[in-house]
Amino acid sequence: MNIPIAKNKRVVIIGGGFGGLNLAKGLRNKGFQVVLLDKHNYHAFQPLFYQVATAGLEPGSIAYPFRKIFSSYHNYFFRMANVLRIDTAAHTVNTDIGTLPYDYLVIATGATTNFFGNKQLEQLCMPMKTVSEALDIRSLMLQNLEKALLTTNADDKDSLMGIVIVGGGPTGVELAGALAELKKDILPNDYPDLDMRVMDIHLLDSNDRLLKAMSEKSSAKAQEALSEMGVDIRLGTRVTDYDGQKITTKSGEKFRAAMVIWAAGVKAAFPDGLPAEAIASGRILVDQFNRIKGTENIFAIGDCAAMISEANPLGHPMMAQPALQQGARLADNLARFDQGKQPEPFSYRNLGAMATIGRNKAVTELPNLKLYGWIAWVAWLFVHVAKLIGFRNKIVVLINWAQNYLSHSRDLRLIIRPFKR
Repeated sequence: MNIPIAKNKRVVIIGGGFGGLNLAKGLRNKGFQVVLLDKHNYHAFQPLFYQVATAGLEPGSIAYPFRKIFSSYHNYFFRMANVLRIDTAAHTVNTDIGTLPYDYLVIATGATTNFFGNKQLEQLCMPMKTVSEALDIRSLMLQNLEKALLTTNADDKDSLMGIVIVGGGPTGVELAGALAELKKDILPNDYPDLDMRVMDIHLLDSNDRLLKAMSEKSSAKAQEALSEMGVDIRLGTRVTDYDGQKITTKSGEKFRAAMVIWAAGVKAAFPDGLPAEAIASGRILVDQFNRIKGTENIFAIGDCAAMISEANPLGHPMMAQPALQQGARLADNLARFDQGKQPEPFSYRNLGAMATIGRNKAVTELPNLKLYGWIAWVAWLFVHVAKLIGFRNKIVVLINWAQNYLSHSRDLRLIIRPFKR
């Protein structure tokens, strides 16, 4: 890998998501050689993937290259690689570009889409965990509309124009709202030959309410807003099968849709080679210092890590905030470990949750405050812009949002890379 041997101890970080990136930043000037491994050469802001998928933002405005982030950091190295296996005995990481020894290893590989073992759904549904997948959704949606123009068969037209979103969490709710706005404000002008009343947007969830992690009031507000926007919401509905044209639920109900977006769950993703006793319920067991069970110098943070306690029997939620906070705490603790000092245990601070539904519509829950409607939407905008990396990205996103808001337009309806299964 051409990483120079240094007198400093080497910290290898696998994954440049929220947790891994925050850890890498926190290790600056702490006397380590830091090596970040990721299969992409950029950090992507996942909460805005849905806006790429619905032609609201360009991919480049929510992604930022690792090499630019670390250009002024001393003794930092980035390598684009797929990690194949961890050799805990030899203290090495085996990748598709070579083997790298470590003094400290941190696994921050996040999560991937969970289809709950259903191979048919996995093969035909559209996930949205990467920038590429978000672009695929945008392309397929537009390709289907182009095909709908050419068919005279009513059933085929229904399928091509139908969209089903599975999962009523923040991702599903935000996607449904963005698609409803596209249907109302933009697509009728793009496709005057199509009757947009045929375009059904279904939001299916197996729970008894949307946004299950938020309060009942926020769930009700979100459901009311989406219903007013024309989204067909089906709660207590579990998807069992999909043939590419019709989706089937456990009750036997069928929905015509040539595109099904899967936002129904995630599962931890991590490389092979960890001790068997360190894996439980699909996540990596860690102690209060994020150290992996059965190891001395290997740590895990974020979605892939499960810090189990009596007060938290399921581990922390698989969201950005635990990953960010664990990354910051572990950066300090690695310095303490290296200096022979006692590390400080991790304590999660819940900063709240938010979801945008559409223009002037959002729900925001802070520790001591709940906001709804326009003020919640403004809070959502500022929080997300503030968390973007790079001044250019912040400005570009603000300009895009302002233009979209004032003109009711989204100018990124481009099929640059046609989607093929």
